Amino acid sequence: MKPSPHPYSGPERPAPGLPALPGRRGFLGGLLATAALAAAGPALAAPAHAAARPAPAPAPRATRPLLLGTYTSEAGGGTGIGTAAYDTATGAITPGPVITGVDNPSYLALHPSGSTVYAVAEQGAGAVTAVGRAPDGTYEVLGSRSTGGSGTTHLSVHPSGRWLLSANYGSGSVAVHPIAEDGSLGERTDLVTHSSPPPGPGQGGPHAHQIVTAPDGGHVLAVDLGTDTVYTYALDESAGTLTEVSRAALAPGSGPRHLAFHPGGRSAYLACELDNTLVVCAFDPATGALTPGPGQSTGTGSGTSYPAQPVVTGDGAYVYLANRGPNSLTRYAVEDDGAAVRLLDTVPVGGDWPRQLALSPDSTLLFAANQRSSTVTVFGVGPDGSLTAVGDPFPAPVAVCVLPLP
Repeated sequence: MKPSPHPYSGPERPAPGLPALPGRRGFLGGLLATAALAAAGPALAAPAHAAARPAPAPAPRATRPLLLGTYTSEAGGGTGIGTAAYDTATGAITPGPVITGVDNPSYLALHPSGSTVYAVAEQGAGAVTAVGRAPDGTYEVLGSRSTGGSGTTHLSVHPSGRWLLSANYGSGSVAVHPIAEDGSLGERTDLVTHSSPPPGPGQGGPHAHQIVTAPDGGHVLAVDLGTDTVYTYALDESAGTLTEVSRAALAPGSGPRHLAFHPGGRSAYLACELDNTLVVCAFDPATGALTPGPGQSTGTGSGTSYPAQPVVTGDGAYVYLANRGPNSLTRYAVEDDGAAVRLLDTVPVGGDWPRQLALSPDSTLLFAANQRSSTVTVFGVGPDGSLTAVGDPFPAPVAVCVLPLP
């Protein structure tokens, strides 16, 4: 049985006998957020800034910074972007102050320079926010811009560092914003709505869930859960506009959510949250064409596992998948230069509803943001890719994103 649609206007409701889905936070009081943004004026302009800030100095080798995304409008949620530090040897997390003035930062991304962090505002009137990171480790909110869509749920920075890409779940659209020298955001340069194909079974419309640049740097892929499609765009790096060049159709009702590329750049691993599969896809850098293969088992048995996100180790040897239903992590061995995976095992995540995963920059630690238990759990990654829980779960209000920084 498959869960019912993921409507923007209300919570996601599973089929009878399945656990309740979190919804896109009911889209976090969309009407209130829309009114608040409307009161602020037609554009959420970033303030004027001085010259480009220098990249922060690397933290001592024993520790690295960690940022935490949450929902600020939810009971029990956070008050902004959480800051912390983690021990690179033990994985132990130490809390820090909260970056306030950022609404519903449910997903975070780092600029290639390391000097700016970007956050979505997942709410009725979607937005993206830039947060400057100074060399002394302090943060400054640089301003926000409207995405032109609703329920902004994902964002990423183009490898050039000049463009911010965002996905609007509620309206099924993707947006592009220019990034200034100081990391602040300019006015939106493009907005593309996924108007075809028609929504998949049980879906009321398109639901863009992720937007990411392929390793070749020339193609941008948008994963849409509502249309069961991955769209490939060419990004005009002068104008900041998107032109569709290809699209990949997934099985009807599969609900593609997030993908991760193999470092070789010719394969990607796509989590389909409604049919409990990981799909290995071939990618052609010359054309941007993504070709899905057959769905692979998550190793979670019967019932809907709601796979959320795959991550790939830096050497491309292993793929890990978060399964929200059974609260587990699946480990796959990567074979055939990335073109195939082999299911190895699953381990308990040690929390409830693992929404997002992240590897440390050296792929020796795996972090899981557990939404319902409001915790982050940490695993050591062995030479064989095995996962070993380390330390106690770290309390983090409605943890939905964890971002280890270099």
